[in-house]
Amino acid sequence: MKAVYYVDYGAAKDVLRVGELPTPEPQAGEVLVRMRFSGVNPSDCKRRQGVRDRPGYPLIIPHNDGAGVVEKTGPGVDPNRVGERVWIWSGQRHRAHGTGAEYIAIASANAVKLPDNVTLEQGACLGVPGMTAYGSLFADGDIKGLRVLVTGGAGAVGHYAIQLAKLAGASLVLTTVSGAAKAEHAKGAGADFILNYKTEDIASRVLELTSGNGVDRISEVDLGVNLATTIQVMANNASIGAYGSEGEYEPRFPLLAFIFKDVNIRFVQCSLMPLSLREEGTKRITQWCSEGKMVHAIGRVFSLDKVAEAHEAVETGSVIGNVLLEI
Repeated sequence: MKAVYYVDYGAAKDVLRVGELPTPEPQAGEVLVRMRFSGVNPSDCKRRQGVRDRPGYPLIIPHNDGAGVVEKTGPGVDPNRVGERVWIWSGQRHRAHGTGAEYIAIASANAVKLPDNVTLEQGACLGVPGMTAYGSLFADGDIKGLRVLVTGGAGAVGHYAIQLAKLAGASLVLTTVSGAAKAEHAKGAGADFILNYKTEDIASRVLELTSGNGVDRISEVDLGVNLATTIQVMANNASIGAYGSEGEYEPRFPLLAFIFKDVNIRFVQCSLMPLSLREEGTKRITQWCSEGKMVHAIGRVFSLDKVAEAHEAVETGSVIGNVLLEI
């Protein structure tokens, strides 16, 4: 099979290769999927750079997300799954071979049946962004009637988090962006108010828009950098779902500020979310997709041979929306 892979860590153009590798066989509980699109996320780039983790595999096929068609099932999997169109998440978590290849053998639960009204290209956007967004919002239960802040609403996770919050009945969904183009993108996801953190005092605006009450849930893209604002806008009993802290990996927490408001912080790693939350997330996301209620932000599609350019586009933030490889 044709695949993207790397055997060393470093810059995309230096270490990413495209070549022929053996086609995997599905093991017990797995399906073999013929990939059509593979999603590229910031975490994939960090892992390839070696700054996120170095799992020690001698060869890595990157990427966690994608969409394709089931071609074969392993022992213990319903053979009627053959022919199903599926969206994949956590394809390269705790394993060497991800979705950046013509084929992937993966746990059946991580290959979720794609509704007929969703294209494979759209399905490849879901994966880690959709599941991370879900975990950041729902780890502490239902959000119906709650006030929600989504930081980084133009990002892949943030764009889905806005939609999920609205679909689940949040009473108010606020989001932050850094400019006009990203504001327009977040508007398409359905945010009630879009705040520019480069030109506005976010804490003051959030308190104004919530009548001084603050927010009950925060889907947090950069915990350390936003910490001072978070302390000002978090309501009593708030829950913060943090999936990143790019600007400050070792933030210092004023503990009493969180204790006195009985606030908790959930650190989100979607591949390790409790099974019940994972099952709930895939079910609800798929249902909302089948009802035509979700928008999928396809930013740019690259060919497999242009994988280094795709990684560079993600790293530089030059593309608004999901970056995909067509396989």
